[in-house]
This record gives sequence, C-alpha cells and structure tokens, in this order.
Amino acid sequence: MSPTRQNARDPDGFPIRGLAVTYRDGHVLDRHTHPWAQLVYAASGTMRVATPTAAWLVPSTRAIWVPGGTPHEILMRGTVAMRTLYLAPADPDARLTACRAIEVAPLLRELILHIVRIGMLDVNDAGHARMEGLLIDLLAAGETAPLELPLPADPRARAFAERILAEPGAEASLTDLARGAGASLRTLQRLFLAEAGLSLEAWRGRARMQQAVVSLSAGAPVTLAALDAGYQSPSAFIAAFKRAFGVTPARWRAG
Repeated sequence: MSPTRQNARDPDGFPIRGLAVTYRDGHVLDRHTHPWAQLVYAASGTMRVATPTAAWLVPSTRAIWVPGGTPHEILMRGTVAMRTLYLAPADPDARLTACRAIEVAPLLRELILHIVRIGMLDVNDAGHARMEGLLIDLLAAGETAPLELPLPADPRARAFAERILAEPGAEASLTDLARGAGASLRTLQRLFLAEAGLSLEAWRGRARMQQAVVSLSAGAPVTLAALDAGYQSPSAFIAAFKRAFGVTPARWRAG
C-alpha cells in the first residue's frame, strides 16, 4: 500500500492503532459505532460481540472483524485481556466488507500483539507499512470460523434470544423459557424462522455449539464441554458437534 493512499486514510499518518485493556467479568461496552474498522481480539478470556443482526462468542483462538460504521456491543465473560486493533477508513478488501469471525493463527496472533505493543503504526516508517500490509493480507485470507449466530429483529424474539445467550446450556425447555416473553412459543418459532433463518430449535443448538467452542478453547475436557453446552450425554454432544463443525470435539481442539 502506497504512503499516498495511507495518508489519505488518516491525516495524522497512523493507519492502525492498538489498544490493550483488561476487563472484569460481566463488563459491557454498550452499543456504539466508529468510522474505523475494528479487530476485536482477546489474548485471554471470552467476549460476546453483537451487532444488530448477529452475535458471536469469541474465545482466544478467534477474532471478530467489525467494519467501520457497524453498531456493536461487547460483553466480557470472565476476565478478558482485550487486545484490539483499529484500522483507519480505506477502500476495503472485498473480503473485509462484512462482520465475520476469523481464526487467529499463531502468526496473526503475534502480529496483533506486536502492533498493540507499538501502539500506533506510522505510515512514514517502512517497517510499519510492511506490518500493515501483512495484517491486511492475513485478515483477508484468514479462515472464517463458523460461529455466527443470526439475531431476530422483533423485540420479543430478540429478548428471548438474549435469554438463551445468557445461559446456552440451561436445561429449561423452550416452552418454559417462552413464559413471560410477551409472545407464544408458536409466535417465537415463526419469528426466528422468518428473521434469523433458523428454527428456534436449530438456533438454540447453534448457541450451544458456540458455548462448546468457548469451553473447549479454555481447555475443558469433552465431558465438561458437553455439560456446559446443555448435553447430559457426551455421545450426543460429540455427534452434534461433528454435524456442526465436521470434526469431533477432541479433533477440533487438537487442531
């Protein structure tokens, strides 16, 4: 990327800025937006990132790419060591125009942490310019993790979704959870199918798989990850996980 284009992106000459903050469990960064794109990453801990249309649970093996101008909120689960990057507005790579979860390979992780330690990349520094180019290439080519959970827009269905997300592994039936939701279970099922593109049962199943990924990423054994995700039978959990991700939980963690 040429210095001319970089300076056009940010008049101050700093196209990428890093931020290191540690948050306590339950801390919420309320819905906000900014013109700079953001790579939301936690060196440790888990975050839940939500936009108006989708939510992700993000362990330390993943990051969320949030294009500039996208409203989003972040909830901390456990103590979170956030290491995030902000990228000045530019003509984006076509692969970076939408929110997505990105697998954080070792090279990308070290590059993120290195840029955060620097604080701001200077377009007049040739080494910094090379780091910027490498970062963009790694993000654009990075494997997309199947962790997206579409969210319904209807307030009743959205509140119901938030209730499930707060405790994905809860044993309560959908009928029990629907009590007090302001809509019948049948109405909620119709809303989820129409607005989230998934049946309510499938949506809850995907939320549970998100929780399973978080547990496995934290080093939990398969049996404990199954319980965290609401499965009393490890064999049923393994089968559901393999349907969702194409590999068993043990193989996924090893990979």
